[in-house]
Amino acid sequence: MKKLLLIPAVLTMSVPTAQAAPELYGKVFVSADYVSAKADNINNNYNSKEPSRNLLEVGSHSSRLGFRGSEAITANNDVVYQLEYEVEIDGDDSHTFTSRDTYLGLKNPAYGEFRFGRNSSVFSYLYGPIFNRAYWDNLGKRTLNDNGGVAALNMLDYTRQNNSALWIAPEYNGLELVLQYAADESLDDDDDSKDGYGAAVKLDKGTGYTAALAYSKDIEASGSINTLDFVTDDNAEGLINYGGDAFRSTVTVDLDKYIDISTPLTLGAVYQQANYDFAGSDKEKGLIVSGKMALENFAHPASVYLQYNKTDNLNGISNNDSNQIVLGGEYELKDNVIAHAYVGQNSADYTSPLDPTNSVADIRVFAIGGGLEYLF
Repeated sequence: MKKLLLIPAVLTMSVPTAQAAPELYGKVFVSADYVSAKADNINNNYNSKEPSRNLLEVGSHSSRLGFRGSEAITANNDVVYQLEYEVEIDGDDSHTFTSRDTYLGLKNPAYGEFRFGRNSSVFSYLYGPIFNRAYWDNLGKRTLNDNGGVAALNMLDYTRQNNSALWIAPEYNGLELVLQYAADESLDDDDDSKDGYGAAVKLDKGTGYTAALAYSKDIEASGSINTLDFVTDDNAEGLINYGGDAFRSTVTVDLDKYIDISTPLTLGAVYQQANYDFAGSDKEKGLIVSGKMALENFAHPASVYLQYNKTDNLNGISNNDSNQIVLGGEYELKDNVIAHAYVGQNSADYTSPLDPTNSVADIRVFAIGGGLEYLF
């Protein structure tokens, strides 16, 4: 009889534990914008196809679909994973999915979290003071459009890194640390690879202010410059490399926690400097100042923000400067449904990367619009 009772126990021990179901999540963000863009004094050697335009645009902004989750493998260790893809809701880019953060890793409460795959750069952990949305979420837009069209230009921003490892350290007394390594798996003629690395540290003790600093070396940045976009000389070819080093520092202050005001008000600032590898480049210097204020007497949470961006020596080219100012607002119809409205202007003195004294165009971009964001 006792032997019969042992059979169910043995079978129970041999059955593997059920796997944790992944979480399905995503965002749909679509906007309609009136855009007036103009490029004056186009240089004769510049192959521009759109020196000016006035049109209504429908755009998709970081709309995404993803799966993520974790599963315990021991008492203190979990496997963590994420598969996330951007979806162009407006049908651009041939309706394809674009990989965002996709990784597999391990998490331990004492040693932190390790992620391996395609990871956001360390700069992405310092977006606190940056409020611009939809059309004006253009940090890292550094060149004219692929077809030579006019575009609002802004300072460097780092994209997600392929073939990368990321370590998120356990939080200690409000201090957060992130380290990153990105392998360069394409060798040049000298078989000399350029692996990249970066680090970010952030202090947030929950007392109404944050301060953060990030540094990166030879991490890929968004938007490389093709010299063929600037001149028609058939001998001009290749890409100007964004290799080099850069750092970003940020600070935010919840002003209402330090002075007697009835409305929550957050002020923020970003200072950024990039030093590119290519010969003759100057340090690109960027500054962002912003403010976001909650609005009272609305049925749902609402806020308004103002943000100013200034970049000197855009792309590391002297006299290549841009200025941008945006006024916007958000209204939460529900916790996961947000309406957006904004108006802004960007101006840039655009010069050739081959000759910084050779002015290509004076660019002016004005855009007003609104959008709807749905989170699930």
